[in-house]
Amino acid sequence: MLQLLSTGGPVLLPLLLQLIGLTFAVLIDPYIRKKHKSVMLLIVAAVFGLIVQNLLGYVLDTGGAHPFARTVVDIWGYSVRPLIIVLFYYIVGKGKSYRPAWLLIGLNLAVHMTALFSGVCFRIDENNHFLRGPLGYSCHIVSALLLAHLVYLSVKEYARVRKREAVIPLSNAVIVVAAVLVDTFVDNRSLPISYLTVAVVSSCVFYYVWLHLQFVREHEKALMAEQRIQIMMSQIQPHFLYNTLSTIQALCKLDPEKAFVTTEKFGTYLRQNIDSLSQPNLIPVKKELEHVRIYAEIEELRFPSVRVEYDTPDLDFPIPALTIQPLVENAIRHGVRIRKEGVVTVITRKTPAGHEITVRDNGKGFDVNAAQEDGGSHIGLRNVRERVEQMCGGTLTIESAPDRGTVVTIRLPQRTEAAS
Repeated sequence: MLQLLSTGGPVLLPLLLQLIGLTFAVLIDPYIRKKHKSVMLLIVAAVFGLIVQNLLGYVLDTGGAHPFARTVVDIWGYSVRPLIIVLFYYIVGKGKSYRPAWLLIGLNLAVHMTALFSGVCFRIDENNHFLRGPLGYSCHIVSALLLAHLVYLSVKEYARVRKREAVIPLSNAVIVVAAVLVDTFVDNRSLPISYLTVAVVSSCVFYYVWLHLQFVREHEKALMAEQRIQIMMSQIQPHFLYNTLSTIQALCKLDPEKAFVTTEKFGTYLRQNIDSLSQPNLIPVKKELEHVRIYAEIEELRFPSVRVEYDTPDLDFPIPALTIQPLVENAIRHGVRIRKEGVVTVITRKTPAGHEITVRDNGKGFDVNAAQEDGGSHIGLRNVRERVEQMCGGTLTIESAPDRGTVVTIRLPQRTEAAS
């Protein structure tokens, strides 16, 4: 034991400290999902088992002839190495079962189990010598296949985020392959820990750091998107409510009877639809059109020259709340009020690619290029565009010119899930 500690201590102690530190980091990491925590802890346990196997193998190799015990320990080592690679699949991948990989794990175990009664894979002779058989490189081949697929999964899933970070899994693969070559062709029987075990422990740490970067980025991206949506919703809602109340206030002086009717409509709107105003998820387009109709009726009471028309045969798809209403509001407030007969038309159409919403007006129009830099009157259009892009993967386009009206078109891709 003293010889083992004196020989392997300088290597063994750093490896154990790395595993302890990795375990602690996984347990307290707030960004890793519960499933990923469990997998990472299984990986740490498997790697710790590999270290124990290395130590037992060293003791049995240098402490006398124990063919059967050494055979069992070697089977253990050859079986756990590819297992660690497959466990990483569940960190990198998207929840698949990876049955072919597990089939290779089982086949690798079965091949090495033959060492208990045959030398077709390997055997330990009576002089405690390791003799490799015809299938003696099964573990190497299986591990190489699994490692190649792991690199493929890593690059496929994450390289599109930051290509430079793909260097980490690729470097891990190179380190592991180099360690296997050193263990195979260099006599390291005087070392209690194989180069491959050292490489696997280091790769676990590097892989965790790499994956943590991905988890943090995804979490921050989702958090920023949610914050932007909440900010945009908070901007839109007071804006709409303020203008509605201003309309009622103006009607109280101009036409008290219309003010009464408008107040009733507005009360109905609040009772039936206030939940949708703060809804961060998608809603059926029918609900959004209810917002539009009530808002338009209020504006039509105030401005008799304004008319909102509807051509909406496609009503079976979800959209973000307050998507169409701000477009109609912009068309009325900034476009058709100047016309003797101002008309805003809302159109929904099913297209081969998904759904299309068009809000067309015959108003005064505007310079689209100038509006893109305008931080005031067209903030509603930018808010709608951002939410359509972030929540639906859709697009918003504007066609307008001074004194020629405006056409705003929203195109949404086909969705299979129902609106919430």
